Amino acid sequence: MENYRKARVVEEPFVCPFPGLAPDTPEVRVKDGSKIRNLLRYALSRMEANARAAEAEGRPTPEEGGVATEGRQEVPGRPLCKHIVFTATGKGVSKAITCTEIVKRRVKGLHQLTRLLYSTVVEVWEPLEPDAGLDSLTVNRNLPAIWVLLSREPLDCSQPGYQAPGRYDALWAQSANREEGGGLTGQRPGHKRKKGGGGGGGGRGRGPGRQPGRSREPVKGQS
Repeated sequence: MENYRKARVVEEPFVCPFPGLAPDTPEVRVKDGSKIRNLLRYALSRMEANARAAEAEGRPTPEEGGVATEGRQEVPGRPLCKHIVFTATGKGVSKAITCTEIVKRRVKGLHQLTRLLYSTVVEVWEPLEPDAGLDSLTVNRNLPAIWVLLSREPLDCSQPGYQAPGRYDALWAQSANREEGGGLTGQRPGHKRKKGGGGGGGGRGRGPGRQPGRSREPVKGQS
């Protein structure tokens, strides 16, 4: 491919795998270069009442995680959304999962539904020298994609990828108590006491009657 250059990349449009959602359901598109603070500012402004002030500071652009319908202006004082969708492809999948977990910890009682799919990306490569007789190349790539639906309303628990609201407070409390306790003796896990010597010193002691450099076997010729 040293004789070619990438001319353009076309990503085929995706159909939302969650049918029946309201047309105004916000969709946060997470990309590899998106900033998590901008994504969370917009998502929490639509799901959390205390985050309404953050929306006045400025919402993210579509490249940083826009809304389902680009160009739509947010109306101040609109009711909180019952659903929100996070979507990402390729390297942005891990960042979308991070945003989802943070929103679930800020807004309690959210039901989650996850879909793992593949997105088709078409790459067009053009030759560096058109007069060399080389033809353009078209490469189809399948990238992993994730769609996460967070809902205030209960979802069908029989669907694959469903996660019920969790109790994170109790989980963190148990972890903190386990770290502070340190076991029954109050020592760190894996800590071992040093074995003391028999001579009352701090190091290892030698057994009684043993002298360095001499063997226990009798020397031949001595009685």
